[in-house]
Amino acid sequence: MAKTYDPNNVFARILRGEIPCKKVLETEHALAFHDINPQAPTHILVIPKGAYVDMDDFSARATEAEIAGLFRAVGEVARGAGAAEPGYRILSNCGEDANQEVPHLHIHVFAGRRLGPMITRG
Repeated sequence: MAKTYDPNNVFARILRGEIPCKKVLETEHALAFHDINPQAPTHILVIPKGAYVDMDDFSARATEAEIAGLFRAVGEVARGAGAAEPGYRILSNCGEDANQEVPHLHIHVFAGRRLGPMITRG
């Protein structure tokens, strides 16, 4: 089933300037900003400027320039936060089973403390 992009999701509204954000980085293809509910001392979201529902949608439809631009932005954000040497985690939830809350691709960059196991066993 095709995924439908909601142009009124919170990240689309941030991209349009309708909702403010604490911007970390903006490039031609990506916007990075601090998460409003941080789960680690450093918790930054990196989103593509294009209308992509999730990683599956992005990997299928984005241009090579958009893909490179998004992932370069993730690295730049991590380095800028001083997280490259001690380490950081990136996470992108994709779909209902992964608990994706906003239907716009977003990559979480977590750092600033030991982050523990990737997921809980269950």
